[in-house]
Amino acid sequence: MNIAKNALLVVCFLVGIIIAGCSDTPSGNHGEDDDQALPVVAQGKALSAAFTDSRVAGMKGAAENDQLRLFVDDQTGAIAVLIKQTGEIWNSNPLDRGSDSLAAGVNKDLLSSQIKIDFYNSFGQLNSINSYTDSVAHKQINVTEIPSGISVSYQFGTSEKTAEDLPQMLSKARFEELSGKLDKSGKRALLIAYKEDAEKAVYRRNDSALNGLQLERALAALEASGYTEVELQEDMAELGFTQEKPAARIFQASIEYTLDADSLVAKIPVSSIRYPDEYPVNTISLLSFFGAGGADEDGSMFVPDGSGALIHFNNGKTKYPAYQQLVYGADQTIDRTENAAREQKVRLPVFGIIREGGAFLGIIEEGASVATIHADIGGRLNSYNYVYPNFYVINKGTVYLDGNGQQRSLPRFQENPMKSDYTIRYAFLSGKQASYQGMARYYQQYLEKNNGLLKHEADDTKVDTPFYLQLVGSISKQKHFVGIPYQALEPLTTFEQAQTIVEQLQQREITDIKLKYSGWFNEGLDHKVPNHVKVDKAIGGSKGLQEFIAFAQSKGISLFPEVAILTALTGEGFDKSDDASRTLREVPAMLYPLDLALNRRDITKSPSYVISPRLVVDYTDSMLNGIRDFQPGGLSLLDLADQLNSDFRKNKQMDRTMSEAISGEALDKIRDEKLKIMANGGNAYALPYLSDLTNAPLSGSGFKLEDEEIPFYQMVIRGFIEYAGAPYNLSTYTNEKQYVLKNLEYGAGVYFEWIYEPNYKVKDSEYNHLYAVNYKLWLDKASEIYQEVNAVLRSVRNEQITAHEKLDEGVFKTVYGNGIYVIVNYNQTQVTVEGRTVEAESYITGGERS
Repeated sequence: MNIAKNALLVVCFLVGIIIAGCSDTPSGNHGEDDDQALPVVAQGKALSAAFTDSRVAGMKGAAENDQLRLFVDDQTGAIAVLIKQTGEIWNSNPLDRGSDSLAAGVNKDLLSSQIKIDFYNSFGQLNSINSYTDSVAHKQINVTEIPSGISVSYQFGTSEKTAEDLPQMLSKARFEELSGKLDKSGKRALLIAYKEDAEKAVYRRNDSALNGLQLERALAALEASGYTEVELQEDMAELGFTQEKPAARIFQASIEYTLDADSLVAKIPVSSIRYPDEYPVNTISLLSFFGAGGADEDGSMFVPDGSGALIHFNNGKTKYPAYQQLVYGADQTIDRTENAAREQKVRLPVFGIIREGGAFLGIIEEGASVATIHADIGGRLNSYNYVYPNFYVINKGTVYLDGNGQQRSLPRFQENPMKSDYTIRYAFLSGKQASYQGMARYYQQYLEKNNGLLKHEADDTKVDTPFYLQLVGSISKQKHFVGIPYQALEPLTTFEQAQTIVEQLQQREITDIKLKYSGWFNEGLDHKVPNHVKVDKAIGGSKGLQEFIAFAQSKGISLFPEVAILTALTGEGFDKSDDASRTLREVPAMLYPLDLALNRRDITKSPSYVISPRLVVDYTDSMLNGIRDFQPGGLSLLDLADQLNSDFRKNKQMDRTMSEAISGEALDKIRDEKLKIMANGGNAYALPYLSDLTNAPLSGSGFKLEDEEIPFYQMVIRGFIEYAGAPYNLSTYTNEKQYVLKNLEYGAGVYFEWIYEPNYKVKDSEYNHLYAVNYKLWLDKASEIYQEVNAVLRSVRNEQITAHEKLDEGVFKTVYGNGIYVIVNYNQTQVTVEGRTVEAESYITGGERS
């Protein structure tokens, strides 16, 4: 008995130590001095109105410029922006929110808030506070003037005790023990505070009765009884509930609003976010209902899902989940549910609302790499249609402990908060520009102005649209020698064979070939980390590569050898303990291949590893040193424009905002080598470096809440970057006509992925996804598809998409910069639009060069 008791004490002691290490709140912006209480934000002195306007009743003019006026209600923090030219008004909160019959409780309060904070308690459970319920209601808001705008500071919560300071449950024995220590009035207070559950022999806290004087009496009675923290821990263990040690939940945050030309800029300085050590902040939401559309309004929300999508106001799809997507996709070091459906990533940190007479485009200028875009329709939680971002401040992982045959989970928090401020630019569009086409044009011009898109020198000798081709050099495959298994390279396309493929394509009048060559160095497709470059002998070695580069240059072929920099595709030769990013559980971040048939990760396959961001620049330097003498002219990046990952290694944390800056530094080094850069994916921060994109998003994810897919991404980048979607022979297309129509509508190049050897060469390897890649099976089909696409797109090469519209169900019109247009019909029947007939699964062209 004593042995068991001592063992239990040891386990409890160790758990206590681990909790202290796992749930340490990240040091950083949670307070200037951890031992000092936060200064109280009280209702500030009334703001003096710089001007007033009868159209914005009840608000004070705070700032203006040539185009906009900013108003604020200094009692609630609500703001409004008036467009001078049109008189249109955009509000941070719906004006008629008080009469919303659908919203109730906290959902009603959220309609009046400007900030919502989700934070963790000591058990790793999420709780929420908002600026209306927890700040404005307590008159803890202060509005001050700043250059070109205002700053609104909030304090959330008070130090006053609440019902949460009373234990949720007491055993019958505990209740009687405490009552025995109280006088008559104390016993009565305890009887009101708790209801007996005779069946389970417990007393449950009666929250409905704990208000005002009754709450004060109950708190006083518990204190008089001498109830201790140790007794609370005993009650939790005995009755099976969790409850935090009572502590003041006081948080602070500020929003800075400034006017900049045609935009409102809203910023939450990360330094303004203060929180108790016990309650780390997980996410912070900013202006969730800015410009929200009501139940009787027409309009749409723009979300950056893949190529872009529209969600129409009040579309009635309340049985489907609300829209929610991480900007730049998942962080591979954070455990998240794998989406086997392979949803499209958010590549651009933008969102918006279109309504009658006006629109706004939200551009996340700071904090995009830790942002999530949310959108929902009226009819679910409230009567409004709204879209907004929230931002991660602290991430949480889970550590599992085994003791006495039981498993216990404990929270482990990110060591330091994110380094970035959180800033959104709301650009206001009017008239014909108040559309998704106008948004795309505005964002394109914004990027160009801020060096986020760069014009690349056009090759006047190239008149045809590009044909994108990926060739796989070699793979690692298990072989046998006298029955003994061993790993060896299996050549799939040697340099000589690649030359044969190119020659056969050119014989079919496919001249402008952009060739991505993967699996060419450091032992195949899943190559070793690029801390050096050794061309694989199995496909021709260094001499073969030099000869192939000379051949490509003589034939006008743009060559892009491919390299992975963020991912160790194989663990061989890679010190995962020292060089892999760590998850929040302090283990190396491993990535297992996705098994599409089972809709889950296949842990029977060999994993790859997330490379720590601290090594990315060094690997880039080594790789560039290794290929410099070859002078390939271009480089293809497998992951540098496609992923952003953290490293949660203790005392060496690197969050996604830091990782984004490191990726930019690596891309700078590659550009300085005068190499053309092709990349997969195409996240916004990589766009100014790229000449070409493969696997660019040519659709959305098809979320049920969405109503229309739009080529927003293409309308932004076309004319600056040439692109193609997924390889046709490895795509989900079963109908080449649909593929051709998509390329014409979205202005994309044709793309195939091939090998020279027969398909059976990949059998019984870890590359079964390369199931249809032998070039001979596709050569004629590729030529047919390319000739059809090229016949249209060669006349609009390097032209921007200046207009796009849906003419009918399944019928779309795209207009290019020189006036040429194409109308595509995805339907199985012919249609008549704009006085012309378009056959089933076909297209027509028109327009004149400007």
